[in-house]
Amino acid sequence: MAEQNILPDQGLSTKQVEERFAAGQHNLPLKPLTRSISQIIKVNTFTLFNLVNVVLGALIVTTGSYKNLLFLGVAVINTAIGTIQEIQAKHQIDKMSILAAARATVIRDGKTQKIELEQLVMDDMVHLKRGDQIPVDGVVVATNGLESDESPLTGESRPITKKVGDKLLSGAFIVSGQATMQVTAVGAATFAAKLALAAKAEKGSKSQLLATINRIIRVLTYVLIPIGAILFTVSMIRRGNYNRAILTTSAAMIGMIPEGLVLLTNVALAVSARNLAVKRVLVRALPAIEALARVDTICLDKTGTITSGKLKVAETLPMIGQTEATVTKAAAAIVYALNDDNETAMAIKAAFQNDTNQQVTQTMPFSSARKWSGAVVDGQVLFMGAPQFTFGDQLPTPIANQIKDAAAKGYRVLAIGTATKLVHPLVNPQLLGLILITDELRPTAINTFDFFKTQGVALKVISGDDPITVANIAKQARLEGADQSVDMSTIADNATAKDYQTLVKRYNVFGRVTPEQKKSLIMAYQALGHTVAMTGDGVNDVLALRQSDCSIAMASGADAASSIADFVLLDSNFDAMTGVLNEGRRVINNIERVASMYLVKTMYSVILATIFVFLPLDYPIVPINLTPVSAIGVAIPSFFLTLEPNFERVTGQFMQKVMTIAAPAAISVVIYTLLLTWMESFFHLSFESTSSMVAMLIGTISLNVLLVVARPFNRLKVGLLGGLSIALFLVFFVFSSIFSLVNLWQWQLALIYLPLMISTVPFYLLIQEFLGRRVLSKINWR
Repeated sequence: MAEQNILPDQGLSTKQVEERFAAGQHNLPLKPLTRSISQIIKVNTFTLFNLVNVVLGALIVTTGSYKNLLFLGVAVINTAIGTIQEIQAKHQIDKMSILAAARATVIRDGKTQKIELEQLVMDDMVHLKRGDQIPVDGVVVATNGLESDESPLTGESRPITKKVGDKLLSGAFIVSGQATMQVTAVGAATFAAKLALAAKAEKGSKSQLLATINRIIRVLTYVLIPIGAILFTVSMIRRGNYNRAILTTSAAMIGMIPEGLVLLTNVALAVSARNLAVKRVLVRALPAIEALARVDTICLDKTGTITSGKLKVAETLPMIGQTEATVTKAAAAIVYALNDDNETAMAIKAAFQNDTNQQVTQTMPFSSARKWSGAVVDGQVLFMGAPQFTFGDQLPTPIANQIKDAAAKGYRVLAIGTATKLVHPLVNPQLLGLILITDELRPTAINTFDFFKTQGVALKVISGDDPITVANIAKQARLEGADQSVDMSTIADNATAKDYQTLVKRYNVFGRVTPEQKKSLIMAYQALGHTVAMTGDGVNDVLALRQSDCSIAMASGADAASSIADFVLLDSNFDAMTGVLNEGRRVINNIERVASMYLVKTMYSVILATIFVFLPLDYPIVPINLTPVSAIGVAIPSFFLTLEPNFERVTGQFMQKVMTIAAPAAISVVIYTLLLTWMESFFHLSFESTSSMVAMLIGTISLNVLLVVARPFNRLKVGLLGGLSIALFLVFFVFSSIFSLVNLWQWQLALIYLPLMISTVPFYLLIQEFLGRRVLSKINWR
């Protein structure tokens, strides 16, 4: 319970704060956005595949063939590189997180100060204003028209008016007014913690890519160990050669492991987050990078994206019988009475001085739903807001035309007036005059929006401002479809989902949009199959941000928006989105591209292991043969290819794309391996000769896959291919003894492997054409 003898304007003393800290009555630290270093090491090291590698290594030791342990070095290096890169990414992201972290405004020792959320203690006096997210539970001790949105906690979407003595719940948002709250619960005792909800109301971000890879891993988990056990048992029964049984079974199981694929994916996302942090963009959830890469529609507010957000008063238009001084005095009286600090209020404060002796008896803070604010000053009821919401269609035609003309020129029009009562709706409103607010177009807006157009991303403007004003600004920015706009205040409250889908098909510019309507518009785009990103900076954007597939907030905006966003633009510069989109596409496209290289080995290993269970022959590969081929044909090129610029739109169909490349290669390996195994018995070749030629053909087919994956070519890729080809040549023809390969400088063997090597290119392309068109394209991969 709150202590009663603490004055709201004084707050706790330093000594009282120290006492509460000592008693453990302080808030818990915020959940970090990244894993701890120990967690990173643990997650990357203690994996199922690493465990299998270690067990296989221990079994190989029993054979005395220590050369075949080389594959463990590759696994260790992969894990070490991945761990180091993720730790580096963590440090960079954590630096940005500190800059973007929300802080609480408290009153201590009679002074207002900002503190970290974990420094809050019981009975602290916390000042809250519109746009803030409530950090802990408390009770209202002073208020100026406070309204709270508790939908993240209770599901109730309507703002709730709070009076002195009312409870405030952590995780809720302040949508209107200001208040001083006395803290009644911190840490695990808060309402949000008890409901097991994150204070930031995180969205469940799903990654199609990670989900697919995890599905592959689950299947391998069920297949890997049983097949290995059966293959070893069959080999022992038929041959009774323990060493060969262990080595061939190990080679089969090592081949089944897509070592590096999971690591590559997680590390690529982490490194991408680090790259974005360098560009002053904070990533709050790694899967959001993939969601952004798939975005084809961006919904944005006018302020802060198309325009700079720096507002100023352009002109004051008094009505007949009124003076300019009367209008400006009324506007100043309202904003100073409310003590608002939004951009509109700051513009009016900068333009007009206020009478410090005014007596304020009632206030009505601005609300996104009402679109107006007001105050009773010196007995006079004053209000300020959008003309359409304060007067509706009651304004005389000349004045309505005047408002329309001003809006058409890009001005935000505020109606200043008086009324009989300060209630919603206003009673007997009378217009004193109009104030025109201007907002400059961002200098880089046109180039930024042109970029998105060329990338196939549609831009939609969803704003609470007058639709004519919004459309005018959109025209200046050369947005497609800006010549038509819709006034959402004319849309009935009972409009259906189909009504909204009709609207989004027809219009690109929406004005006078309420928070609930923003959410409905986002849902309409999603229902039509679009992947939608939403940018916003105000509490009125929260519902839409949470609904979107990918949410982007400006750091200079409301805490409520930043706290639930997937991305936070720390410099509040929408131009940074070009780099964000490119980074997202680059990392996802490259992961999709190199995943096929890893899965080739997995597929042919599973197929061959299954086949050789039933054949009276040994599995024709040992680990030492496969290690250099895997390193040269997969690990090294995949590292370079993940760094490549690749900004094409991500369209999904991950498995189909991967399988179109990987399946033909795996089938090729299987067919050539079976052919060489038959030749072994027909020509009476040694097991070592067959193993060496199988390994060389696997390397050749891996290069064929790389030729497909690496397109389009440039000098660096040609150099990479040339270098890898030379490396494979050195492995098989110069340093063959190191890798337990036979001497391939034998014409009898050359007559076998040279024709096979040459035939791999047309054979692979033929199978790819057949599978791609007739089989893989017809499978539902979801």
